[in-house]
Formats: sequence, structure tokens, C-alpha cells
Amino acid sequence: MAQRKEIVDYLFDYLNVGEFRDYCPNGLQVEGKNEINHIVAGVTASQELIESAIEQKADAVLVHHGYFWKGENETITGIKQKRIKALLQADINLLAYHLPLDAHAEVGNNAQLAKVLDIEITGTESVNGVNNMLWKGRFAESVRADVVKMRLENALGREPLHLSSSSDAPIQSIAWCTGGAQGYIQNAADLGLDAYLSGEVSEQTFHQSKELDIHYFAAGHHATERYGVQALAKHLARRFGVTSEFIDLDNPV
Repeated sequence: MAQRKEIVDYLFDYLNVGEFRDYCPNGLQVEGKNEINHIVAGVTASQELIESAIEQKADAVLVHHGYFWKGENETITGIKQKRIKALLQADINLLAYHLPLDAHAEVGNNAQLAKVLDIEITGTESVNGVNNMLWKGRFAESVRADVVKMRLENALGREPLHLSSSSDAPIQSIAWCTGGAQGYIQNAADLGLDAYLSGEVSEQTFHQSKELDIHYFAAGHHATERYGVQALAKHLARRFGVTSEFIDLDNPV
């Protein structure tokens, strides 16, 4: 058992929350009970995840995608009202960490994805003033693009979209940023790397991959961001002697 404030204060320091100017508040978003024994982790604080947490008698829900995003309607209506009402009625805390969980060197989405894909990390780059947003690495040996695509499918459980470089050259060096970071393909090309990997894809990405001569893999926003929150939940379980479980609600995006 741990106190809510103890966990929230610890995560503020552990994830370096104060260093980030984010699109949403990081930390405690909905306040529940003071004592936390069981944490349910998931990628997004959807209604389905909340209902699953209630069934599992969770004291806290830990997610990467929470609420109160910049630019959204600030009123507590519609699906937001239903989600928050369910959390409050069940007295469940909602903890959400966005950019801090992408960037963290140990439990972050990018660091954990490298482990899943067996990529040797060679460094990180800042993007738009945010440190550790673009990660760089290399495979043990140079391989064809179709081999990389197969590795991604086997590891993540979904077929990625591959946009070939104009030269269709083999791949050894690669950059990545999980989620909706397809716009960083220019940054990866500027570094002279063979390929870039993210979660989503835009219409212009097809033209960029050709004209920049860099392979691009869109492996799924959800699929690439499943691993950070799992690692963080396990870390908290060890640190505070609580129990945790990850609920993976399939999302094709």
C-alpha cells in the first residue's frame, strides 16, 4: 500500500515532469482515494479501460493519454463527463504522463520500443526544444526493408505500413519516435539515417520518404506506445509494494 501523494511526488521527480511544456497536464488528473494498492495501466483513459479498472477494483489508472488537452472543449460534457463521472463514482485516481513518458531513458516509450525491436540505441536528439524526442540506433547488421517490416510485424503484432526510400537501400541506421510523430521524418533524414519509424502517417509522408531518400515505417500509434506505461507500472509496483496490471485494449490506429 502507498499514499497517492507519495506516488505522484515520486513520479514528478522520476519522470522529470517539470522540464516539459506539454499539450496536457502531467500527473494526477482526477483525484480518487488516498491509499493505492492496485494500479491498472493502459495506453489511453478510454471508457472501456475505466470500466475494466473498476472491475479489477483498481485504486489508480495509469495512462499515457489522459484528458484536458490544449485546444479541446473545456466543458465536462459528453464522453469526457461519462469517463470522469465513472472515475469519481469509483473513487479511482487517474495518473497521466505524456511527453515525460515518451522521453524517459529507462521506462519511456522510445527506450522500451528499442528493447522490443532489438535496436542498439546510439543517441537522442531534441526536437522543438524538447530533449530526448528523436531516438537514434542501429540494427546488428544491414538488412532489407522487407526484413525490417517483418520484424516489426512479429514484435508488435500488426502489419506496419512501409514507404520505401527512392533508392530502396538496405537499412542499418534508424531513428524513431513513438505515436503521432511522422513529422520528424525530416529530422531523421537530416541526420543521414537509413530509416525512420513512428506510429502514424500523413499524406505528405509518402512524398517525403521518396524525396528525402529515407525509408518510413508507420507501425501504429497504439502499438508503438504500449510499452512505456507497462514498464512504468512495473517500476511503481517494485518501488512501492503495490500490484499492477496492464490492460491492452486493441486499437488499429
